[in-house]
Amino acid sequence: MDTETKNEYHVENERRTVRNREQYGRLLANKSAPNLILNSAQINGQKLGNRRRSDNSILGSMLSRLSITAGSKDAPNHVWSRYRQSRFNARRQRKRVVFKHGDCNVVQGNVAKRRRRYLQDIFTTLVDAQWRWTLAVFSLNFLLSWLLFAVVWWLIVYTHGDLTDHSALNETEWIPCIENIKSFTSCFLFSVETQHTIGFGGRTITEECPEAIFVMCTQSIVGVITQAFMVGVVFAKLSRPQKRTQTLMFSRNALISQRDGIPCLMFRVGDMRKSHIIEAHVRAQLIKHKVTKEGESLPFFQTELKVRDKVGGDGEEDKIFFIWPTTIVHKIDKNSPLYNMSATDLLRERFEIVVILEGVIESTGMTTQARSSYLPSEILWGHRFQSLITFKKDSGEYEVDYALFNNTIEVDTPLCSARELEEHRAVFSNECLETNKNFLTIHDMKPGLFQSIRSQSSDTLSSLDSMSLDDGHIEMKIPSVPSCPIPVMVTGPEEMVPLKNGNAMPV
Repeated sequence: MDTETKNEYHVENERRTVRNREQYGRLLANKSAPNLILNSAQINGQKLGNRRRSDNSILGSMLSRLSITAGSKDAPNHVWSRYRQSRFNARRQRKRVVFKHGDCNVVQGNVAKRRRRYLQDIFTTLVDAQWRWTLAVFSLNFLLSWLLFAVVWWLIVYTHGDLTDHSALNETEWIPCIENIKSFTSCFLFSVETQHTIGFGGRTITEECPEAIFVMCTQSIVGVITQAFMVGVVFAKLSRPQKRTQTLMFSRNALISQRDGIPCLMFRVGDMRKSHIIEAHVRAQLIKHKVTKEGESLPFFQTELKVRDKVGGDGEEDKIFFIWPTTIVHKIDKNSPLYNMSATDLLRERFEIVVILEGVIESTGMTTQARSSYLPSEILWGHRFQSLITFKKDSGEYEVDYALFNNTIEVDTPLCSARELEEHRAVFSNECLETNKNFLTIHDMKPGLFQSIRSQSSDTLSSLDSMSLDDGHIEMKIPSVPSCPIPVMVTGPEEMVPLKNGNAMPV
């Protein structure tokens, strides 16, 4: 490679470095972006010599696009620090009380006597604990009870002298408390057999020791109670209605659009199982910062949102017939906290809408509750949900396509708030009412002057003989039309004054 080619390559490389630096400057919104790009010679760490370097080769393209940051990553102007800061700010802006999957983002801290209070309700503590802790307590509970009663049995046989070899002492009439007990291992096996009523038949209690009979009865009772408690914990943990919520779905986004001319907030709920949720009802709450008239700051003020499965209708508002995915609707009216919120305000507001679905599980009869939430960034303005229920003629069944559960369709929706929309409609309706006169009054007319009159709005003939007369006035009723008609004025004929020459002159 000659000198001229090398110079052209270095010039092109410097131009590319300048362009990359300008791109970083625009990305970081800083006109003086740091020098973060190194050329290929600095990246390689050694001279490439006379080897052929071409931008069209794979190695050349990789080296030309590769960028290495210079300096420490902890520097304030470093690109990685800016990236971490932007991710942290995004995470702060998206903080929420209830996660999308339903868990509450609340942690209790500085609780006085927390361990003692949890141990007082040990059953709920074990049910709420993770499976590894529940199984560990389950196993330790049985092992400790076996060991405890094994020690008791060993003390009984030791004090009675059953561990001594009486056959070597020629004591043929010796009666032990427990037969076939030789060591502590034998006592442990006898404890397990007694607590779980296994009864292999090799070790039995005799009538020689009344205390052994009492301990046997006590261990049987304790074993039944322990087993019932632990089986109850495992069964309650397996049959928790919380697991039923895994098959209850909420739409990814909430929507704002019009239904029957009314602005509405909508979201969709669905159930993937064939067993339905009985007495299902939905609630929604708006969590937002509020300042009272006295200046008190309420950071998490909750406002109830009235929801139903349709706009209008009879019956209870929050009850739904939950056999397929249902769209829940909140009508944005004067009583809604979203009444003054426009599409522009939605981008600036900071609130959270928590939705709750409650009902009775048909198969178990237990009550379950599913939760989710929507942030302002998760509310789509001017969208409605796509239909996902179709009828299959071959099988005669309705099919629900859950692949379309989160699909939406853009619709024409005013960007103003519901309050502004209602004001515009009120002004428009008042203007129409002023121009739309339902009655026309004809003054100073005598009957029989006109045989018929033609209306400009309907182009039909109306007979004046059927009009009512009252003190020289004629009232003609014109049916109202939806649009604003052109006003019609009917006047009487001009009176003529006769002249001396036989002609008439209008007054």
